[in-house]
Amino acid sequence: MKKTLLIIAVFMGLLTTLNSSAQTIPDNSKIDSNKVYLITKNDGTQFEGKILHMDPKEVLIDTKRIGQVSVPKHEIKEIREVRANEITAKGEYKPSETFATRYFLTTNGFPIEKGESYILWNLYGPDMEFGVAKNFGVGIMTTWLGTPAIATAKYSIELDKNTHMAVGTLLGTGSWALPHLGIALPFTSLTYGNRRNNITFSGGYGAIWGYGANGGRVLCSVAGMAQISKKASFVFDSFILPGNADHSYTAIYIPGLRFQTASNKAFQFGFAGVASNGGFTPIPMIQWFRML
Repeated sequence: MKKTLLIIAVFMGLLTTLNSSAQTIPDNSKIDSNKVYLITKNDGTQFEGKILHMDPKEVLIDTKRIGQVSVPKHEIKEIREVRANEITAKGEYKPSETFATRYFLTTNGFPIEKGESYILWNLYGPDMEFGVAKNFGVGIMTTWLGTPAIATAKYSIELDKNTHMAVGTLLGTGSWALPHLGIALPFTSLTYGNRRNNITFSGGYGAIWGYGANGGRVLCSVAGMAQISKKASFVFDSFILPGNADHSYTAIYIPGLRFQTASNKAFQFGFAGVASNGGFTPIPMIQWFRML
């Protein structure tokens, strides 16, 4: 159990470090006037375009939407080059859709880009995810009571343009309330499609130990997303525990809608139907995504 607590502490340290390092501004020598950059201010406002001039006090950027904008240096959180997959065929900028790596409960094969991060506010507690390296992300999730505390890690692999695979794990503890309780869930996800329209098949093995509750079960999931308008998407998620000789079939099915209210935030809601022992119980799901 001490090893589990140490892993949680290391993950928490990574989150703090990454949150600080995200505030990056390149020096003048690294700015290319022919490239497109994204400027993010401390209040979340963003400007994209070619940087015409930068000095110790301000940055002058030429945007397509409103022309030239002068942004004070002390108001800037980050300046980064816009990636090729963030530019449409018309030459317009589109967000990288970081939230597309997540459904309601499960994840998929898409990676969080290095340096990107978000927090997912649930009714039951927060969930933070960080891109720490190319195709590799870590996170931490818990409840408002701080128990359990679960660390996450995921490595993504692009098999081809429309096929992505991820391998990862959840590793946690009952925290202060149940310090001797351990939780582990290694998993694999296979995703077909793009970040706007996709379907994902996942499988793993969930194990729990401590307090006489030692055991494990195979878990699987089918999830997907389909964009229905410029800002709205249909989201479906599931969490399935197949039945066996010792346990009955249990599953959670969650259809819902996601609204991308801004490039750095989204809102989604749905109803989780819990099927178990021949019964079916609906539970409302409400979540808020925010970029960090």
